[in-house]
Amino acid sequence: MLIHPWDAPRDDAEWQQWLSVHDFGQLAVNGLPGEAPYVQPLHFVYDAERGEAVTHLAHPNPLWPALERNPVVLLSVVDDYAFIPGPWQAAPDGPSEHGTPTSFYAAVQLRCTAHVVDDPAEKAALLNRQVGRFQPEGGSARVAAGEEPFGRMLAGIRGIRLEVTDVRAKFKYAEKKPTEVQDRIASGLAARGGPRDAAALAIQRRRRGL
Repeated sequence: MLIHPWDAPRDDAEWQQWLSVHDFGQLAVNGLPGEAPYVQPLHFVYDAERGEAVTHLAHPNPLWPALERNPVVLLSVVDDYAFIPGPWQAAPDGPSEHGTPTSFYAAVQLRCTAHVVDDPAEKAALLNRQVGRFQPEGGSARVAAGEEPFGRMLAGIRGIRLEVTDVRAKFKYAEKKPTEVQDRIASGLAARGGPRDAAALAIQRRRRGL
């Protein structure tokens, strides 16, 4: 992922804050020889203090042999994206049709070493961490190895602990453009009101200090 200086996060806190509310991504695993990479969409829980993310997948998932052969993986998260029409990006002193269309987006890529979790008690603890994150209001029985209602289901999954070894983050929101152009883009996002326009506008305004 190309990251220009003006698209880089201000500090670790910026991408960590963004990632704390974006917990669905794609796990990319190097394929076996002659095969394409495996890319698995999944929910995960990221723990900045531990420097890891945890998740789980079904035991029949075809990526396991590739993951065990090469545990170096990439967890990729992209959101708050918006298409920016060319006229919005036109130079202040040029014709609108000369503006270049582009995309706004935020992205965090975690390079990780994957550790497969097969011990039933450890899998139960991992699942309880995930449920605690996604369902803090409770309402479901805790998972415990050998106990109902979920203990017998543990054999059907494998846990993954992703030890984070490197992070690349990007916030592409036209910060290199002149103020007039940034204002025009902001107005366009506010007026269009597409599914992710408000989120993109909020990041653009925050990055500009507005």
